[in-house]
Amino acid sequence: MIPRISVIMGIYNCAHTLAEALDSLLAQTYQDFKVIMCNDGSNDDTYKIAASYAASNPTKFVLINNERNMGLNYTLNHCLKYADTEFVARMDGDDISLPSRFEKEINFLDEHPEITIVSSPMIYFDEDGDFRNGGGIEKYPTKNDFINGTPFCHAPCMVRTEAYKAVGGYSVDQKLLRVEDYHLWFKMYAKGYRGYVFPEPLYKMRDDRNATARRNWRNRINEFHVRRIGYRMLNIPFYKRISMFRPLIVAILPTSLYNFLHRR
Repeated sequence: MIPRISVIMGIYNCAHTLAEALDSLLAQTYQDFKVIMCNDGSNDDTYKIAASYAASNPTKFVLINNERNMGLNYTLNHCLKYADTEFVARMDGDDISLPSRFEKEINFLDEHPEITIVSSPMIYFDEDGDFRNGGGIEKYPTKNDFINGTPFCHAPCMVRTEAYKAVGGYSVDQKLLRVEDYHLWFKMYAKGYRGYVFPEPLYKMRDDRNATARRNWRNRINEFHVRRIGYRMLNIPFYKRISMFRPLIVAILPTSLYNFLHRR
């Protein structure tokens, strides 16, 4: 019997965190899912650890492999080829899904057929424990919510598979690396799909000191690029498009100031 949810995971050099991430899925209160893991050219023991889970529980875990490192957008599309379920959920190899995540997400989608995307805030943690709780108010994002950033956290999301098919999955482009999710939501909203954000966190994101290292010009230019094309897709008024320059401003902030703001 085909499960209702496919969990897609691009895994890359996450050997020291992968078991904890996968165990958090096995601890879910809702278990009608399969996990599709794609190893994206790791050079540590990531593949070996993933293979041990697939060998011990082949009905729950599917392991595929890229011949070389291809990036997250290509890797998630590779996973989508094996997603024959009603829903697709995301998960990263260094994070933790809280136990009730899938149960709450699928129940909401079953009760609200007009909603296609659900996500939640995240709890941010590092080697010293939790340092920020992203909880807030529930929200049904409109296109105006795209102006200042992505309205949905990518990793905690669950989406109806039909929407992924309607937009052709993730767009594979070097200019969209690290912003592939933002572009995906632009595409889905341009097609008329809509979403919901839970007020409470359902997911924990590992966000340690490496977050600062990822704040580089290439990533910020990519965010500028996706905002520029996405605003056009959603017909955002021209006078509001000045927000597309925000990523470039963030990129030139002193590291000490960025870290201060990032943790708050």
